[in-house]
Formats: sequence, structure tokens, C-alpha cells
Amino acid sequence: MGIVFKQSLINTLVIFLGFAIGGINVLFLFTHFLQDDYFGLVTFLLSTANILLPLLVFGMQHTIIKFFSSYNSKKEQDEFLSVALFIPLLIIIPTALVGILAYEELTEWLSVKNKLIKNYTYLIFIIAIFMGYFELFYAWSKVHLKSVFGNFLKEVFARISTFVLLFSVYFGWITEEQFIYAIAVVYGVRMLLMKLYAFYIYFPKLSFKLPSNIKSVLSFSIYIIVAGSATGILLEIDKFMIPRMEKIVEVAYYSVGIYIASVIAIPSRAMQQITSPITAKEMNGNNIVEVEKLYKQSSINLLVVGGLLFLLINLNITDLYAVINKPQFTKGIAVVFIISIVKLMELALGTGNAILTNSKYYKVIFYLSIAMAISVIILNRWLITLMGINGAAIATLIVVIVYSMIKLLYIKMKLKIQPFNKQTLKIIGVLSIIFGSFYFWNFSFHPLVNILIKTVLISVSYILLVKKLAISAEISTLLNINVKNKNE
Repeated sequence: MGIVFKQSLINTLVIFLGFAIGGINVLFLFTHFLQDDYFGLVTFLLSTANILLPLLVFGMQHTIIKFFSSYNSKKEQDEFLSVALFIPLLIIIPTALVGILAYEELTEWLSVKNKLIKNYTYLIFIIAIFMGYFELFYAWSKVHLKSVFGNFLKEVFARISTFVLLFSVYFGWITEEQFIYAIAVVYGVRMLLMKLYAFYIYFPKLSFKLPSNIKSVLSFSIYIIVAGSATGILLEIDKFMIPRMEKIVEVAYYSVGIYIASVIAIPSRAMQQITSPITAKEMNGNNIVEVEKLYKQSSINLLVVGGLLFLLINLNITDLYAVINKPQFTKGIAVVFIISIVKLMELALGTGNAILTNSKYYKVIFYLSIAMAISVIILNRWLITLMGINGAAIATLIVVIVYSMIKLLYIKMKLKIQPFNKQTLKIIGVLSIIFGSFYFWNFSFHPLVNILIKTVLISVSYILLVKKLAISAEISTLLNINVKNKNE
């Protein structure tokens, strides 16, 4: 996979670094340096901003990836990028005016169960703008196959900044209230840095002439706005709904569980930075053979790497929470396992979402996303009331499994391609055997020692089986290179 594997590997290392820093933040600093209510508030503000993000930037981050490679001249590319820069303002300005006029009613509605939210409501809109334009400029760099710096800003910069701010709270340099405002500033600085880098890679001559295919661009954007908003609802609505039905502190417990499980998605997040623009290019060229090849390779490679993370997390979870040393947060242990299964299902899809988004059938994402959003809202209202934060996790699991199967079947029906083969069955077998073998195997040492011992045993067993069964050619090659280098 050449450039895909190389940049994916770099991006994976960057994301692992970001998650390591984020893990320290979420598992230790937020839980010990910040009151649980303020931890829940930060999660609520960022999650709600993520829900607003696709609407405010008119889905332009996806539109750039789909259409940029279809333009042949610099003039056409400049016209397109100019439109991508200014169209979001047509949404942001009117939305801001409506928000100002209805601000009091909006804050009362959002803070009906938790009054702490009221004073910070306007930050949701500001952070959403910063996030949205960051994604737009990030897409700008990705279409030039320059994803590493943007990935660093996205995964590491904000977390390092949060790390510093949390210690500032601990040492009394800033208050918890000032911490909330400082987080918004971090996202603003991140956006500006991404903008400078995007312009460094490719600086367009601003043009107010509309591209010749503006109707197709706008049609795609409108569908993607709704689809993106619905996807944002699927990912973030639980953290939005929990404070409306439970105490805001429950969001903190839930967020820790979600964060731990999200480590499994690191390989996918890394690979998507480079596979999305490549898939768009191959789809624009109608090169289905290459699309299928990338589809299959991405699915098995993601399952192999994500599968190891799944095992390490869920077979060490009790000891990990013992290290956190906050008994009330153990309410999220079940959440970790449920969301881990969700992440594995998403890894199995490989480049499936990119294929649908960049195909002529992209409109189906609109309908699927709407159905997913409605389903998860209904299930959350029912299951959160019934089972609290575990109910929110189960709602996500049900929706992801059902609609992932629909996407797989739809791609198979329309494009005659699918990501699975006998290697998929092998990796499922390996995961089942190792999980069953180690699940009841516990040690009585210090939790950190227990984690270390179990991690070594699981990793060695898993890698030997993956290599012995030749499940992934790319990963086997990488392992062989590492062994050769050590021998030399």
C-alpha cells in the first residue's frame, strides 16, 4: 500500500502519542485535578460543538476531499477552494444572529437539569466554529497527501495544551472557570495553525467566480451536512443527552469509559487521513479494482491492529481502573466493553465509509445517517432511563451493528465488492481464543505489574498467532523487517 501504509504508520504513532497524553489527562488529571462536575461540563461542551460542526461549515471538509482531485487546472482548484472558504460564513452569521436573539431560552433549555451549563452555553458555538474551520483546512492539506502535521495538531496539540492547563488548575494559577475558557482558546489557536499550514502547502488565488460544477458541489454538501450532523449525533448525542436525564457527573464517568474504548479506533483514524483522499481519487477515476484492493487490505489490517488493542484493554480493565483509583468511575467498566465491540465493528468496515461518500451513491449516506440519528435518540431516551450510562452504550452498539451491516450489503449490491475473506474468520478466531484464555486469568500483584505481565503474555501470543496464520501480508512484512533489523 506504499504511501498509504507509510503515512498511516506515522499517523498511528502520532495518534498513539496523542492518546497517551489524552489518557493521562482523562484517566488521572481530569479525575483528580478538576471537580467531576466541571469534567462533565467540558465533555458536554465539546460533544455539543461536535454535533454542530458539520452544519456550521456546510460539510465543506468532505466536499473538498471528494471534488478537489476532479479539477485539472489551478484556476478551477482556486475557484473551488475559495467557495469552500466562504460558504460556511453564509451559515455561521445567520445562526449566530438567531442564537443571540434566542440565547436566554436556549440556555434555560440546555441547563434544565444542570445549572452549571448555563453560563458557558455560548462557548459551544465558538468552539464549533473553531473545530469546523480546522477540519476544513485539514481536508485542504489531506487532498495534497500531507496529513501528518494536521494529524499532530488534531491529536496531540490540544491534549498537550489541556495537560498544561490542568496542571495550571492544580497549582492554582487559574481557576476551574478560567480553565473552561482556556480550552476554547486552545481550539482557536489550533485552527489558526492549521490554516497557516494549509496555505503554506497550497495558497489559492482568491476567486469569487463559482466553479462550473457548483450545483454538484452544493448538492453533495447539502446531503453531507445532514449526514455529517446525523453522524455527529450518533457519536456525541449520548454525552449531550445524559446531562438532560442524569446528573452531569455521570458524563464524566461515561467519558472515561468511552475514551478507554476509543483507543481501539486509533489505527482507523490514522489510516483514514490518507485513504480517504486516495479512495476519492480512485472513485473519480472509476478504478474499482484498486478501490476493492484498498477496501480489503484496510479491513484486515485494521482488525489485526485494533484486535490487539481490544484484548489489551478489556483483559486489563479491572487493573486499569484500580490504577485510576477513583471508585465512582468504575461505573464505566461495562461501557468500555460495549463500546470496544462498536469500535471493532467500525474497523471491520475498512474504507467502506469513504467508498460510499465518494461514489455516485453518496446520497444513501443521507438516508442512513438520518435513520441512525433517529434510532440512537429513541434508544438513548429509553435505555438511559432504564440502565443509565450503560444504556447509552448499548444504544450505540445496536445502531452501529445494524447500520454497518446495511452499509456492507449496500456496497456489495451496488459495486460488487466487500472487505471480508477467510483471513477475517482467522482473526475473529484468534481474538476469541485469546480473550477466552486470558479473561479469568488474574494476578494478585500491584495493578501496574498485573497490567505489564498480562500485556506481554497477550501481545506475544497474539503476534505469534497472527504471524503463524499469515493473516495480514503487510503486518507480517513489517514484523519480518523488525526481526531482521534486530538481528543485524
